[in-house]
Amino acid sequence: MDLLYTLIVGAVAGWLAGNIMKGAGFGLLINIVLGIVGAYVGSWLFGQLDINIGTGIFNTIITATAGSVVVLFIAGLFKK
Repeated sequence: MDLLYTLIVGAVAGWLAGNIMKGAGFGLLINIVLGIVGAYVGSWLFGQLDINIGTGIFNTIITATAGSVVVLFIAGLFKK
């Protein structure tokens, strides 16, 4: 069940990050992968900055989306 939860959150975060970073998207499948990676990056980043939004799925999606935006930005630098 954790894998399904991770895939769903990654998909939502990747899709949101792709919409936020217009033109930096890589397609649905890659955005999902970047969303999953972004969840880890966002969790680490928010931990380093001592940012705590709350608990639950909303916090997870916000954190994953923030991390995904960072990952998409960095990946976009290499895409050009």
